[in-house]
Amino acid sequence: MKAVFARFVVFALVALFLIGPLVVVVGVSVNEKQTLAFPPEGLSLAWYGQIFMDAGWRSSLFASLFLATFSAALAVAIAFPLSWFLWRRVAPWAQIFRLLGVAPFILPPVITALGLLTFWATIGAYGQPWTAVLSHAIFFVTLPLVTISLGFSSIDRSLVEAASTMGANDRIVLRTVIMPLILPYLISGFAFAFVLSLNEYIVAYMTVGFTMETLPIKIFNALRYGYTPTMAAVSVFFVAVAVLVFSLIARFGDLPRLLGAEARGADS
Repeated sequence: MKAVFARFVVFALVALFLIGPLVVVVGVSVNEKQTLAFPPEGLSLAWYGQIFMDAGWRSSLFASLFLATFSAALAVAIAFPLSWFLWRRVAPWAQIFRLLGVAPFILPPVITALGLLTFWATIGAYGQPWTAVLSHAIFFVTLPLVTISLGFSSIDRSLVEAASTMGANDRIVLRTVIMPLILPYLISGFAFAFVLSLNEYIVAYMTVGFTMETLPIKIFNALRYGYTPTMAAVSVFFVAVAVLVFSLIARFGDLPRLLGAEARGADS
């Protein structure tokens, strides 16, 4: 009984340690006056309205959504054929492509950002919005690569063999058998890449920091002119978007399946 109580206390302390900063940020974001005081001095949601009403913040919001949406979609488009190739070609040399896929995410972000900055500047494309999309897609391709690979590993190959013996070619097998089975993994891979791209600062700043101001870049640029509760409101907005996206995945998808429960059960 004492051991259970001790574990409960430890987990409660860890939870408080993790939630504490968020509570402070939420409190700061509802200050009535333009101050970062905590506890808040009065209550107001006007700073959340600034995200949508102020032209500068609204432009940064649209830029962040544009970058996150298209880079996540491109990351999935890159990861899907690569995962399919690795699933069909079970060979040691094929794992080289998996290593290339996860390499950008393994390296320190500043190293990847500097490499991308040098590349885009060398070919004369620095500052173009599409370079940020490509850079984020390369940087976050690891996430859909992992989730989609997990989806392929959970497929019973006998289903593919049965479809092939009945006359289905590779295209029909892909459309009627494989796609329905891995669709949850495609969606989760897109969601992971979308949320992280929405919050990413270093790579975006290194590639288009002076021509396309995303919300994270906007926050850091605004720090030069002083602190405002709008920055805290944006931070809370980021957290809310992440919670919403992953809650929808948990609600409408099979979360244990996305975490590989079926694959482990099949192996055992």
